[in-house]
This record gives sequence, C-alpha cells and structure tokens, in this order.
Amino acid sequence: MTAQTEREAMALEYALGLLDGESLARAEQLEAEDGRFAAVVTIWRERLNEIDLTASPAEAGPELWARIAASVERIQTDHRPAQIRTARAVRPNASILTGLWHSLPVWRAAGLSGAAAALSLALALALIPRPSSHPIYVAVLMTEAAAPAAIVNTYRDGHAELIPIEPIAVPEGKALQVWTLWDRERGPVSIGLLDRAHSVPLDTARLPQTGADQLFEISLEPKQGSPTGRPTGPVLMKGTTHPAL
Repeated sequence: MTAQTEREAMALEYALGLLDGESLARAEQLEAEDGRFAAVVTIWRERLNEIDLTASPAEAGPELWARIAASVERIQTDHRPAQIRTARAVRPNASILTGLWHSLPVWRAAGLSGAAAALSLALALALIPRPSSHPIYVAVLMTEAAAPAAIVNTYRDGHAELIPIEPIAVPEGKALQVWTLWDRERGPVSIGLLDRAHSVPLDTARLPQTGADQLFEISLEPKQGSPTGRPTGPVLMKGTTHPAL
C-alpha cells in the first residue's frame, strides 16, 4: 500500500469515526494542515451522509427490544466472574436495560459491532461499481499558499464539475478561466470561463477520458477569456487528479 493510499484509507476511517488515540490526533492534524486530506474527508462524509439519508425511519418493536435485552443480559453474564454470575442468578429480575446502560463491557461490544458494520459498509462502497453519479477522479485545486480553494470532480460518462471551497475575488473586467492539461505537447485546454466562483459543469465531454495525475488549474484572464488560447494571467490555483475513494 502506497503512502497516498494509506492516507486515503485514514481519511475514510476518520470520516467513519473509527480512529482513536494517536491515529485520531494524526488525522485531526492532517485535516487542519493538508488540504487534499481535508477534501477527501469532506467527500466521504457527504457520500456517507447521502447513504444515511436513504434509510426510512423505523421504530423498534417489542420483539426487537426483547432480543436486545436478552443479548445484553448474555454479554453481562459472560463478562462477570463466576461468583457474581451465581449471585446474579438468584437476584430479582430488575431492569435489565438500566444495568446495561452502565455496563462498560456492553458498550465495548456495541462499539466493536458498530465498527465492524462501518467497515463492512466502507468495503462495500469500495468494491461495488459506482454509478455515473459518483466521480471517478477528484482534483483538489490548491492556492500558492497551499490552501484548498476548489474541487474538480470528473465522471465516467466524461462530464466534470467545479466546486469552489473558498470565495474567489474576481476584479472588474476579469474572469476565471478553467484549464486542463493531459498532454504537454498539446498544452492546456480551456474548459470553462466564469465571471465569479460558483459550482458549474465543465466542458470536458469533447476531450479524452480524464486520467490520473491530470492537471486542472484556474487562471485570472480578461472578461472574454484568454486571447491566446493559453493561460496569460496569474494561475490562482491548480491540482492534479487522484482516483476517487
């Protein structure tokens, strides 16, 4: 596993809430200091939230609560010494759920079960074919100050979209021009001209399929666009594509 793959796996585990201790502290530091890591975490959180929203609300019935109570009772019994289990057997059957609420082994078991379920979900998301509604490549565009300013998502059907993260000041008479570069001999190709920073589809359908390490950048150009067909103004942000998680 490469360092980049390990970092993307950490971003997923962080978004799922599975990290603790030094791993959690490291992920929090990366989120604050590494723009691409923060963007990947954001993408995962949004994707997982979309899945969560598809679930219909449902109220647990009496049979489910009875099974939960029985499982909790079994876990409590298995984690107690023999003499305590004997004493427990002759005690009145008080509120099982009340005892459960304060049981550390129960919460540990519940936490492990939740972690296992979350990991299963993550593996399923990684292995199943993604529909065209999910990007196949993502580029996080960084400023010269190494701050993430925008995200470019590219899709299997050839289209792409620009999503600004931070507001971008556009002087009067100027425009933001979006470029991509996949072949240095051909040079950068314009795929969008914006009068302000906002989410917008990019004109990539006529271009070859986007690949890994393809450059995307935004330059400040005259209002009508670059007069040369190449960036002439300052490059405000740029980044290369990486496979989407």
